[in-house]
Amino acid sequence: MSSDDNSRKVILDLAVTLDGLIEGENGEIDWCIMDPEMNFDDFLNQVDTIFYGRKSYEAWGDFQPSLEDSEDDKLMWKNIHAKEKYVFSKKFKFEDKHVNVIKDNIVEHVNEIKSKPGKDIWLYGGSSLITTFVNYGLVDEYRLSIHPIVLGKGKPLFIDIEDRQQLKLVHSRKFKSGVIQLIYHNE
Repeated sequence: MSSDDNSRKVILDLAVTLDGLIEGENGEIDWCIMDPEMNFDDFLNQVDTIFYGRKSYEAWGDFQPSLEDSEDDKLMWKNIHAKEKYVFSKKFKFEDKHVNVIKDNIVEHVNEIKSKPGKDIWLYGGSSLITTFVNYGLVDEYRLSIHPIVLGKGKPLFIDIEDRQQLKLVHSRKFKSGVIQLIYHNE
């Protein structure tokens, strides 16, 4: 983590189940509640860059809502797609002029991006990229929305973390849907 208070923050913002999973065993996220009270647009307006792993980008980086989706959903996806996008992968193959690919020297690249003028950065994932960022000390803020469900099987948020991460709770909020958002900073 950079010690420069003027640098942009890398924010891990994810939905997670009570048992610490970010998706079900078949990749399902149907349990994820997007309730208007959570005001996801405020978060999207706080960031201008998204960091993806290859699989997450392939699943969501160019996702297009259907004609039947609400106007709010269409606007949300338009806002997401307006962000600068980086994919961290050695295996990312297809050409996309809207994506910057980082294959190595992650710490150097991330610190260079953080030092540029702009808004904060959303670390979207997946779990392998999240693990890499945590192990390199590149996550400035953990913003986890705990959903009121236990899946039992699926992909855990944290795997193979090398060192203890001492965090400080800076904000918590309970929503009518039963979701609890916790925001932590490194101590």
